[in-house]
Amino acid sequence: MRVSDFDYELPERLIAQFPAEPRDTSRLLVVHRADGRLEDRVFSDIGDYLSEGDVLVLNNTRVIRARLLGRRRKTKARIETLLLRSIDEDRWDCLVRPGRRVRPGDIIDYEGGLVGHIESVTEAGGRIVRFEAPRPLEDLIDEIGQVPLPPYITRELDSPDQYQTVYAKHRGSVAAPTAGLHFTHSLLETLVNKGIRVVEITLHVGLGTFRPVSTENVEEHRMHSEVYEVPADAAAAVNEAREKGHSVVAVGTTSVRSLESAWDDRVGRVLPVQAETDIFIYPGYRFRVVDKLLTNFHLPKSTLLMLVSAFADCELILRAYRHAIEDNYRFFSFGDAMLIL
Repeated sequence: MRVSDFDYELPERLIAQFPAEPRDTSRLLVVHRADGRLEDRVFSDIGDYLSEGDVLVLNNTRVIRARLLGRRRKTKARIETLLLRSIDEDRWDCLVRPGRRVRPGDIIDYEGGLVGHIESVTEAGGRIVRFEAPRPLEDLIDEIGQVPLPPYITRELDSPDQYQTVYAKHRGSVAAPTAGLHFTHSLLETLVNKGIRVVEITLHVGLGTFRPVSTENVEEHRMHSEVYEVPADAAAAVNEAREKGHSVVAVGTTSVRSLESAWDDRVGRVLPVQAETDIFIYPGYRFRVVDKLLTNFHLPKSTLLMLVSAFADCELILRAYRHAIEDNYRFFSFGDAMLIL
Protein backbone atom coordinates (compact mmCIF):
# COMPACT_ATOMS: atom_id res chain seq x y z
CA MET A 1 0.00 0.00 0.00
CA ARG A 2 1.52 3.31 -1.11
CA VAL A 3 1.49 6.56 0.88
CA SER A 4 0.54 8.36 -2.34
CA ASP A 5 -2.82 6.55 -2.24
CA PHE A 6 -3.79 8.96 0.55
CA ASP A 7 -2.97 12.15 -1.30
CA TYR A 8 -5.41 14.86 -2.38
CA GLU A 9 -5.28 18.49 -3.53
CA LEU A 10 -6.52 21.11 -1.06
CA PRO A 11 -6.90 24.81 -1.89
CA GLU A 12 -4.99 26.85 0.68
CA ARG A 13 -8.03 29.04 1.26
CA LEU A 14 -9.80 26.09 2.94
CA ILE A 15 -7.20 25.74 5.71
CA ALA A 16 -8.98 27.19 8.74
CA GLN A 17 -6.99 29.89 10.54
CA PHE A 18 -9.42 30.32 13.43
CA PRO A 19 -12.10 28.18 15.10
CA ALA A 20 -15.84 28.53 14.66
CA GLU A 21 -17.55 30.70 17.25
CA PRO A 22 -19.55 29.36 19.00
CA ARG A 23 -17.64 26.11 18.72
CA ASP A 24 -20.63 23.93 17.87
CA THR A 25 -21.61 26.07 14.85
CA SER A 26 -18.92 24.38 12.77
CA ARG A 27 -20.12 22.18 9.95
CA LEU A 28 -20.50 18.42 10.22
CA LEU A 29 -20.16 16.04 7.28
CA VAL A 30 -21.91 12.78 8.16
CA VAL A 31 -20.55 9.74 6.31
CA HIS A 32 -22.69 6.60 6.23
CA ARG A 33 -20.50 3.53 5.71
CA ALA A 34 -23.47 1.24 5.05
CA ASP A 35 -24.65 2.93 1.85
CA GLY A 36 -22.06 5.63 1.13
CA ARG A 37 -24.44 8.55 1.78
CA LEU A 38 -23.05 11.96 2.71
CA GLU A 39 -25.06 14.47 4.75
CA ASP A 40 -24.24 18.14 5.35
CA ARG A 41 -25.17 19.15 8.88
CA VAL A 42 -24.15 21.51 11.68
CA PHE A 43 -22.06 20.15 14.55
CA SER A 44 -24.75 20.88 17.13
CA ASP A 45 -26.87 18.25 15.31
CA ILE A 46 -24.53 15.44 16.40
CA GLY A 47 -27.06 14.19 18.95
CA ASP A 48 -29.31 13.13 16.08
CA TYR A 49 -26.84 10.33 15.34
CA LEU A 50 -26.32 9.10 18.90
CA SER A 51 -28.73 6.95 20.89
CA GLU A 52 -29.50 6.44 24.55
CA GLY A 53 -26.92 4.08 26.01
CA ASP A 54 -24.17 5.03 23.57
CA VAL A 55 -20.80 5.94 25.08
CA LEU A 56 -18.98 9.08 23.90
CA VAL A 57 -15.23 8.86 24.57
CA LEU A 58 -13.34 12.16 25.00
CA ASN A 59 -9.59 12.74 25.27
CA ASN A 60 -9.12 15.11 28.21
CA THR A 61 -5.46 15.95 27.60
CA ARG A 62 -4.45 19.59 27.99
CA VAL A 63 -2.06 21.39 25.64
CA ILE A 64 0.92 22.88 27.42
CA ARG A 65 2.70 26.09 26.43
CA ALA A 66 5.48 23.93 25.09
CA ARG A 67 7.35 26.44 22.91
CA LEU A 68 10.13 28.28 24.74
CA LEU A 69 12.37 30.96 23.23
CA GLY A 70 15.84 31.49 24.69
CA ARG A 71 19.48 32.21 23.91
CA ARG A 72 22.56 30.01 24.01
CA ARG A 73 24.71 31.41 26.78
CA LYS A 74 28.02 31.06 24.89
CA THR A 75 27.01 32.87 21.72
CA LYS A 76 23.72 34.63 22.53
CA ALA A 77 22.26 32.85 19.47
CA ARG A 78 18.47 32.55 19.49
CA ILE A 79 17.28 29.02 20.34
CA GLU A 80 13.77 27.60 20.15
CA THR A 81 12.92 24.72 22.49
CA LEU A 82 9.83 22.55 22.10
CA LEU A 83 8.96 20.47 25.16
CA LEU A 84 8.04 16.97 24.04
CA ARG A 85 7.81 14.82 27.14
CA SER A 86 8.48 15.16 30.84
CA ILE A 87 11.05 12.66 32.09
CA ASP A 88 11.00 13.70 35.73
CA GLU A 89 10.37 16.81 37.79
CA ASP A 90 13.10 18.92 36.14
CA ARG A 91 14.12 17.07 32.95
CA TRP A 92 12.38 17.07 29.57
CA ASP A 93 12.88 15.44 26.21
CA CYS A 94 12.94 18.44 23.86
CA LEU A 95 13.29 19.40 20.24
CA VAL A 96 15.82 22.22 19.94
CA ARG A 97 16.18 24.45 16.89
CA PRO A 98 18.66 24.96 15.34
CA GLY A 99 19.82 21.64 16.76
CA ARG A 100 23.27 21.63 15.17
CA ARG A 101 24.30 24.54 17.40
CA VAL A 102 23.26 22.98 20.67
CA ARG A 103 25.46 20.28 22.24
CA PRO A 104 25.65 18.52 25.59
CA GLY A 105 27.07 20.89 28.16
CA ASP A 106 25.49 23.96 26.59
CA ILE A 107 23.33 26.29 28.67
CA ILE A 108 20.25 28.11 27.38
CA ASP A 109 18.83 31.16 29.13
CA TYR A 110 15.09 31.81 28.89
CA GLU A 111 12.83 34.53 30.23
CA GLY A 112 11.82 34.58 33.89
CA GLY A 113 15.18 33.27 35.10
CA LEU A 114 14.66 29.82 33.59
CA VAL A 115 17.89 28.04 32.69
CA GLY A 116 18.21 24.91 30.55
CA HIS A 117 21.21 22.56 30.78
CA ILE A 118 21.68 20.33 27.72
CA GLU A 119 22.50 16.86 29.07
CA SER A 120 22.45 14.57 26.03
CA VAL A 121 21.27 13.92 22.49
CA THR A 122 18.47 11.39 21.96
CA GLU A 123 18.31 8.73 19.24
CA ALA A 124 15.60 10.79 17.52
CA GLY A 125 17.86 13.84 17.43
CA GLY A 126 16.24 15.67 20.34
CA ARG A 127 17.89 16.92 23.51
CA ILE A 128 17.48 15.95 27.15
CA VAL A 129 17.28 19.27 28.99
CA ARG A 130 17.50 19.75 32.76
CA PHE A 131 15.76 22.94 33.81
CA GLU A 132 16.57 25.21 36.75
CA ALA A 133 13.69 27.51 37.68
CA PRO A 134 13.35 30.15 40.42
CA ARG A 135 9.82 28.92 41.11
CA PRO A 136 7.76 25.84 40.18
CA LEU A 137 8.70 24.86 36.63
CA GLU A 138 5.10 24.20 35.58
CA ASP A 139 4.03 27.72 36.63
CA LEU A 140 6.96 29.36 34.87
CA ILE A 141 6.32 27.46 31.63
CA ASP A 142 2.70 28.63 31.73
CA GLU A 143 3.96 32.20 32.09
CA ILE A 144 6.71 32.37 29.46
CA GLY A 145 5.82 29.56 27.06
CA GLN A 146 3.83 29.80 23.85
CA VAL A 147 1.22 27.40 22.46
CA PRO A 148 2.94 25.38 19.68
CA LEU A 149 0.44 25.80 16.86
CA PRO A 150 0.66 23.60 13.75
CA PRO A 151 2.73 25.19 10.96
CA TYR A 152 -0.30 25.67 8.69
CA ILE A 153 -1.92 28.06 11.21
CA THR A 154 -0.26 31.38 10.48
CA ARG A 155 -2.34 33.82 12.54
CA GLU A 156 -2.01 34.42 16.27
CA LEU A 157 -4.67 33.07 18.62
CA ASP A 158 -7.10 35.52 20.17
CA SER A 159 -6.82 33.38 23.32
CA PRO A 160 -4.82 30.22 24.16
CA ASP A 161 -8.13 28.64 25.20
CA GLN A 162 -9.10 28.49 21.52
CA TYR A 163 -6.65 25.58 21.18
CA GLN A 164 -8.01 23.70 24.21
CA THR A 165 -11.11 21.55 24.48
CA VAL A 166 -13.64 22.76 27.06
CA TYR A 167 -12.98 19.56 29.04
CA ALA A 168 -9.14 19.66 28.96
CA LYS A 169 -7.68 18.54 32.30
CA HIS A 170 -4.36 16.70 32.29
CA ARG A 171 -1.35 18.64 31.01
CA GLY A 172 0.98 16.97 28.55
CA SER A 173 0.12 17.53 24.86
CA VAL A 174 1.97 19.63 22.31
CA ALA A 175 -1.11 19.61 20.07
CA ALA A 176 -4.83 19.61 20.76
CA PRO A 177 -7.07 16.60 20.12
CA THR A 178 -8.88 18.74 17.59
CA ALA A 179 -12.07 16.71 17.06
CA GLY A 180 -13.04 17.74 20.58
CA LEU A 181 -12.71 21.47 19.91
CA HIS A 182 -16.27 21.55 18.54
CA PHE A 183 -17.95 20.66 21.82
CA THR A 184 -19.42 23.21 24.21
CA HIS A 185 -20.42 22.57 27.81
CA SER A 186 -24.04 23.09 26.78
CA LEU A 187 -23.88 20.55 23.96
CA LEU A 188 -22.28 17.94 26.22
CA GLU A 189 -25.02 18.54 28.79
CA THR A 190 -27.66 18.06 26.09
CA LEU A 191 -26.11 14.72 25.10
CA VAL A 192 -25.97 13.52 28.70
CA ASN A 193 -29.62 14.47 29.18
CA LYS A 194 -30.43 12.33 26.15
CA GLY A 195 -28.97 9.30 27.93
CA ILE A 196 -25.57 9.27 26.25
CA ARG A 197 -22.76 8.39 28.63
CA VAL A 198 -19.70 10.63 28.37
CA VAL A 199 -16.38 9.19 29.58
CA GLU A 200 -12.81 10.45 29.40
CA ILE A 201 -9.49 8.90 28.52
CA THR A 202 -6.12 10.64 28.23
CA LEU A 203 -3.60 10.51 25.42
CA HIS A 204 -0.89 13.15 25.35
CA VAL A 205 -0.38 14.17 21.74
CA GLY A 206 3.31 14.27 20.80
CA LEU A 207 5.37 15.92 18.10
CA GLY A 208 4.79 12.98 15.79
CA THR A 209 1.39 14.43 14.94
CA PHE A 210 3.23 17.06 12.85
CA ARG A 211 5.75 14.72 11.23
CA PRO A 212 5.08 13.66 7.62
CA VAL A 213 5.34 10.03 6.58
CA SER A 214 8.75 9.68 4.96
CA THR A 215 8.41 6.16 3.52
CA GLU A 216 6.88 5.29 0.14
CA ASN A 217 5.06 2.24 1.48
CA VAL A 218 2.59 2.61 4.34
CA GLU A 219 3.65 -0.63 6.01
CA GLU A 220 7.23 0.62 6.44
CA HIS A 221 6.25 3.64 8.54
CA ARG A 222 6.93 3.53 12.28
CA MET A 223 4.65 5.48 14.58
CA HIS A 224 5.78 7.72 17.39
CA SER A 225 5.03 6.54 20.92
CA GLU A 226 2.60 8.46 23.12
CA VAL A 227 1.58 8.17 26.77
CA TYR A 228 -2.07 7.24 27.32
CA GLU A 229 -4.46 6.14 30.04
CA VAL A 230 -7.82 4.42 29.94
CA PRO A 231 -9.17 4.64 33.51
CA ALA A 232 -11.29 1.92 35.06
CA ASP A 233 -14.58 3.83 34.79
CA ALA A 234 -14.09 4.47 31.07
CA ALA A 235 -13.13 0.84 30.39
CA ALA A 236 -16.19 -0.38 32.30
CA ALA A 237 -18.54 1.96 30.44
CA VAL A 238 -17.17 0.91 27.05
CA ASN A 239 -17.39 -2.80 27.87
CA GLU A 240 -20.93 -2.43 29.19
CA ALA A 241 -22.03 -0.56 26.07
CA ARG A 242 -20.59 -3.25 23.81
CA GLU A 243 -22.26 -6.02 25.80
CA LYS A 244 -25.64 -4.28 25.57
CA GLY A 245 -25.38 -3.52 21.86
CA HIS A 246 -24.83 0.22 22.18
CA SER A 247 -22.30 2.18 20.15
CA VAL A 248 -18.85 3.28 21.29
CA VAL A 249 -18.27 6.71 19.75
CA ALA A 250 -14.66 7.86 19.67
CA VAL A 251 -14.04 11.60 19.61
CA GLY A 252 -10.88 11.91 17.54
CA THR A 253 -8.12 9.61 16.37
CA THR A 254 -6.42 9.83 19.79
CA SER A 255 -9.45 8.26 21.45
CA VAL A 256 -9.46 5.55 18.77
CA ARG A 257 -5.78 4.75 19.32
CA SER A 258 -6.25 4.66 23.10
CA LEU A 259 -9.28 2.37 23.03
CA GLU A 260 -7.85 0.00 20.45
CA SER A 261 -4.55 -0.15 22.37
CA ALA A 262 -6.40 -0.99 25.59
CA TRP A 263 -8.27 -3.90 24.00
CA ASP A 264 -7.13 -7.34 25.15
CA ASP A 265 -7.88 -10.15 22.70
CA ARG A 266 -7.39 -12.77 25.40
CA VAL A 267 -10.41 -11.60 27.40
CA GLY A 268 -12.32 -9.76 24.68
CA ARG A 269 -12.54 -6.54 26.66
CA VAL A 270 -11.02 -3.10 27.07
CA LEU A 271 -8.79 -3.13 30.13
CA PRO A 272 -7.86 -0.20 32.37
CA VAL A 273 -4.33 0.77 31.42
CA GLN A 274 -1.68 3.45 31.80
CA ALA A 275 1.13 2.92 29.33
CA GLU A 276 2.59 4.04 25.99
CA THR A 277 1.25 3.16 22.57
CA ASP A 278 2.73 3.26 19.09
CA ILE A 279 -0.23 1.57 17.43
CA PHE A 280 -0.40 2.33 13.69
CA ILE A 281 -3.87 1.93 12.21
CA TYR A 282 -4.17 1.83 8.42
CA PRO A 283 -6.45 0.01 5.93
CA GLY A 284 -6.65 -3.67 6.74
CA TYR A 285 -6.78 -3.12 10.49
CA ARG A 286 -9.68 -4.85 12.26
CA PHE A 287 -11.34 -2.54 14.77
CA ARG A 288 -12.22 -4.19 18.08
CA VAL A 289 -13.85 -1.36 20.01
CA VAL A 290 -14.94 1.72 18.08
CA ASP A 291 -18.31 1.80 16.29
CA LYS A 292 -18.54 5.47 15.29
CA LEU A 293 -15.80 8.03 14.76
CA LEU A 294 -15.90 11.81 15.05
CA THR A 295 -12.86 13.43 13.47
CA ASN A 296 -11.62 16.52 11.65
CA PHE A 297 -10.33 16.71 8.08
CA HIS A 298 -6.68 15.62 7.98
CA LEU A 299 -3.57 16.47 6.00
CA PRO A 300 -2.84 14.57 2.77
CA LYS A 301 -0.69 11.46 3.19
CA SER A 302 -0.90 11.66 7.00
CA THR A 303 -1.22 8.74 9.42
CA LEU A 304 -4.46 10.33 10.64
CA LEU A 305 -6.00 10.12 7.18
CA MET A 306 -4.81 6.51 7.00
CA LEU A 307 -6.59 5.72 10.27
CA VAL A 308 -9.82 7.29 9.04
CA SER A 309 -9.49 5.35 5.78
CA ALA A 310 -9.11 2.15 7.79
CA PHE A 311 -12.35 2.87 9.64
CA ALA A 312 -14.25 3.50 6.41
CA ASP A 313 -13.51 2.47 2.85
CA CYS A 314 -10.59 4.50 1.50
CA GLU A 315 -12.46 5.49 -1.65
CA LEU A 316 -15.49 6.58 0.40
CA ILE A 317 -13.28 8.83 2.54
CA LEU A 318 -11.58 10.40 -0.49
CA ARG A 319 -15.02 10.95 -2.06
CA ALA A 320 -16.16 12.61 1.17
CA TYR A 321 -13.05 14.84 1.07
CA ARG A 322 -13.77 15.81 -2.54
CA HIS A 323 -17.34 16.70 -1.53
CA ALA A 324 -16.05 18.77 1.39
CA ILE A 325 -13.65 20.68 -0.86
CA GLU A 326 -16.35 21.35 -3.45
CA ASP A 327 -18.70 22.57 -0.70
CA ASN A 328 -16.06 24.78 0.95
CA TYR A 329 -15.71 22.94 4.25
CA ARG A 330 -12.89 24.23 6.45
CA PHE A 331 -9.96 21.86 6.97
CA PHE A 332 -7.44 20.77 9.62
CA SER A 333 -7.17 21.72 13.32
CA PHE A 334 -9.62 24.64 13.41
CA GLY A 335 -11.75 23.27 10.59
CA ASP A 336 -15.05 21.44 10.37
CA ALA A 337 -15.82 17.90 11.49
CA MET A 338 -16.73 14.53 10.01
CA LEU A 339 -18.86 11.89 11.71
CA ILE A 340 -18.40 8.39 10.33
CA LEU A 341 -21.25 6.00 11.11
